[in-house]
Amino acid sequence: MQQRFVYMDYNATTPLRPEVKELMVRDLEVYANASSMHEAGRRARAGIEAARASVAALIGARDPQELYFTSGGSESNNTVFGTMYELGRGRAPSVGRYRAEGRRKVITTAIEHPCVMNAARRLADEGFPVVFLPVDGQGRVDLARLEAELDPSRSEGGPTLLVSVMAANNEIGTVEEIARIALMAKAAGALVHTDATQAVGKIPVDVHAWGVDYLTLSCHKIYGPKGVGALYARSGAPLEPLVRGGHQEQGVRAGTYNNLGILGFGLAAELARRDLPEFSARLRALRERLREGIVARIPQVRVNGHPTEVLPNTLNASFPGAEGESILLSLDMEGIEVSTGSACASGSLEPSHVLMATGVGPELAHGSIRFSLGRDTTEEEVEYVLDKLPPIIARLRRMSTVSAEIRSA
Repeated sequence: MQQRFVYMDYNATTPLRPEVKELMVRDLEVYANASSMHEAGRRARAGIEAARASVAALIGARDPQELYFTSGGSESNNTVFGTMYELGRGRAPSVGRYRAEGRRKVITTAIEHPCVMNAARRLADEGFPVVFLPVDGQGRVDLARLEAELDPSRSEGGPTLLVSVMAANNEIGTVEEIARIALMAKAAGALVHTDATQAVGKIPVDVHAWGVDYLTLSCHKIYGPKGVGALYARSGAPLEPLVRGGHQEQGVRAGTYNNLGILGFGLAAELARRDLPEFSARLRALRERLREGIVARIPQVRVNGHPTEVLPNTLNASFPGAEGESILLSLDMEGIEVSTGSACASGSLEPSHVLMATGVGPELAHGSIRFSLGRDTTEEEVEYVLDKLPPIIARLRRMSTVSAEIRSA
């Protein structure tokens, strides 16, 4: 009998939607350099500009020219932090209008994606005052601490240059209060950035309603191709190129255009915008069915993240007495693909920095699994996971050194 395959790792990446794949195959002949002035080049450029408009519409950007194509979320995030480096050194931006006037302080959070965490640490290494805001037990930013850090009379580091807070966390799914955070930051004269890579396509995203200066997103999270993403920068916001060279992307991002990737991005964005209400509602119902089933069938489970302000597709749970990698590999043997809640799979023995920041201890963090559902997830697949997971946890707990403690609880 052929083993069943259940994919529940959509936060890591998504498969190409059939419509996007068909478009990319059909447009394989759109090979001309979009910077060329001949007819083939103009045709390629027209497709890219149509895609730009579609991606801009997905995030509520009124002017498509505020959107710059990149290779993905990591490049977009690093472009923002590289811009802050130049501003903090007193240099005028290559694009936009801004005078830092002594501002060098950067505020971010303790649960950001590694590309933001490491970019912020690099600024700290260069002498910038960098603050990693704590979060509460559900993964939400401490707004009182943010308010204090934004006030130079109550904190160190001087006036703030940038506040960077992710819109939704990739591990636990908690959705942050971006509009409120941006309002506080703007009142203090700071620029505002949000990494919305996990939020886009799952919850409504509106750069104007949120009031941000910068927003980053990635195509492969919304059922499009890998290797292409975008950076939204409010008109007039300062920007410094991370990739230097030609004139592409208004001089902000050099390099020959990734025609096929961008065309696929455009259609993926159009479909994501169209399907968002139904998509979000259906996934939230499936997530709740999975959560309720796990809590009912497995004792001593901790569900991580915010109970209501959470991505509709993301469920992170800790299983005391069972190690995350062992759970993952056991599920994998049953054809179920998930992600571990710790960094073990990347070759590190360190537990998840996100879970640790929410107060989950190392043991629980190492025993955590992220289930992230997607457009192809079915009720039958959820039931299959609920059928296979309980005996796996029971078996691993019996083998665990703390199994006696779990059984006696």
